[in-house]
Amino acid sequence: MSKAESDSNNKMSENSGNKLITDPTENKKYKKKLILLSLGALGIVYGDIGTSPLYALRECFGGVYGIYPNDDNVLGVLSLIFWSLIIIISVKYLMIVMRADNEGEGGILALMALFKPEKAAGWKYAAILGLGLFGAALLYGDGIITPAISVLSAVEGLTLATPFFEPYIIPLTLLILTILFAVQFKGTTHVGKIFGPVTLLWFICIAVLGMNSIVESPEVLLSVNPYYAYSFFAENGWHGFLILGSVFLVVTGGEALYADMGHFGKKPIKLAWFTLVLPCLLINYFGQGALILRTEEAVSNPFYLLCPEWALYPMVILAAIATSIASQAVISGAFSLTYQALQLGFLPRMRIVHTSEDERGQIYIPQLNWVLYFATVSLVLGFGTSGDLAAAYGIAVTTTMVITTIILFEAMRKLWKWSFSIAIVVTLFFLIIDLSFWGANILKLFQGGWVPIAIGGIIYLFMTTWNRGRKNLTEKIRNQTMPLENFITEILSIRMIAIPGTAIYMSSSTKGTPQPLILNIQHNRLLHKQIIILTIKTQKVPHVQPEECLRIEIPTEGFFKVTAYFGFMDKPNISQIIDMLDKKDIKINMANTTFFLGRETIISKKKKGFSLLKDKLFIFMSNNAQRATEFFNIPANRVFEVGTQVEL
Repeated sequence: MSKAESDSNNKMSENSGNKLITDPTENKKYKKKLILLSLGALGIVYGDIGTSPLYALRECFGGVYGIYPNDDNVLGVLSLIFWSLIIIISVKYLMIVMRADNEGEGGILALMALFKPEKAAGWKYAAILGLGLFGAALLYGDGIITPAISVLSAVEGLTLATPFFEPYIIPLTLLILTILFAVQFKGTTHVGKIFGPVTLLWFICIAVLGMNSIVESPEVLLSVNPYYAYSFFAENGWHGFLILGSVFLVVTGGEALYADMGHFGKKPIKLAWFTLVLPCLLINYFGQGALILRTEEAVSNPFYLLCPEWALYPMVILAAIATSIASQAVISGAFSLTYQALQLGFLPRMRIVHTSEDERGQIYIPQLNWVLYFATVSLVLGFGTSGDLAAAYGIAVTTTMVITTIILFEAMRKLWKWSFSIAIVVTLFFLIIDLSFWGANILKLFQGGWVPIAIGGIIYLFMTTWNRGRKNLTEKIRNQTMPLENFITEILSIRMIAIPGTAIYMSSSTKGTPQPLILNIQHNRLLHKQIIILTIKTQKVPHVQPEECLRIEIPTEGFFKVTAYFGFMDKPNISQIIDMLDKKDIKINMANTTFFLGRETIISKKKKGFSLLKDKLFIFMSNNAQRATEFFNIPANRVFEVGTQVEL
């Protein structure tokens, strides 16, 4: 999505409630755009939560801790599902969490980036930073499990038609997943156009299936009374608490909903939820519950058993497509999350492929794509069924939700200026609910729940190691350089050979003189007529306006100290920077320009234990990071690299 379109969508979603559109033509255009955006949000935002009916209710009665499906238990579980969707998704995320946007962008990293370090409360900022990073790392576990459990549960419906398909469930699942990951390099520009309509068809179909069943057993609607949820816990005690781990499966798309806010704006996402997604989900869950009330044996697969025999195969095909769309949304979310982490300095440079000229958010990261693929395939082969996978599902997302609630308290106090009493009451209310779900899920740790925790822990280690390592490396290099003013004074007193053209020295720090510049003067005694020291900085905002992008200092004639600022959703590009410099009357002829880059060889001190491991990990990540020439799109034939050794 282009920046102008993104800004327009955000303004439309934020201001429409305050601005009365009186022009009938403008009103018509506004409504059309809102409907189209809401349709688009169906496929991207609600794919994950929209396919939960395939397995959620089944796990409540037939999972690891499945409970006996008598009438009271069925109504109690449905009441828990109803109020979970209302409280967690409708109230917490749509009405409160989505207020915490970073210039229209959402997600836990965007939320974390809203807070600036404060000298008086450095520990608080460090805690927010640590929690935000760990929550982001855990979402990768969700990005691996969602495609596995969603596609596998969709294909398993074939076994209800005939046992003939039993041996082919795993191969068919792997085939669909292979195709899904193999086409990622094409981007979602063209495929995305059918996401919304297909997901719309999915929601309509699951609502029709549910409604037919509700008509036969309308007493299932009594479950909207919260008394049934209370009674469920009163009668089942500890076992009832354990069922929360399966009930949570109905709200696993909450974090994805928040993370995708920047693509569509708040109002389209809310409109799609309240007018279509929530009603259709509830109707289907109530329909499944009504079927179980009539036939206890339906707990084996209540979703597909709602289908008439003639509709089973079409529904399996539609479910396979819908789960692929849900998986696509999660995979794209992992790409976006990685890009944000990379720009904010928590991951090394990787090859980023922008798959659309118009939509900046559509990117493809080859290394990450195939890591996700092999991890997802390993889960399918390792667990074998969606029921076993459900045991591993939930821990990562519940932990991230708890972290979001904790950080949200700071947003209530610092950003929205809520009183302490109101902020603490709201936070504690959501925290009690989140921790209840978290507690029920953490008990599944040894049934497979350790997998997403392990994945999140490894990625968190990578993020913190890289961030701390880069800061240490930058500090080491800074200590070895002299202030630019001193350097200029020194070289002006030395006879130099002035050569025509421009030299651009890339520097990670705005302070001091780049090491390649010092070494070039020392060894070659050459000085270009125009020297630009260029530092590229990523701000903690999604986008930086072009007019605010550059800061230029001229310490002496022929020297330019340029700092280029980009948002964490922007792509830094040398050609773009040169065009902006040209408008500032700093002329650069690329045919007569050389880019000087430092290339550090990092050596670890003699350390022991975990410190040595982290140093080795940082060196490995640094050696395998994408070259700056590729990442910043610098012409390779104009680059001169200067090597130095740095001891950590």
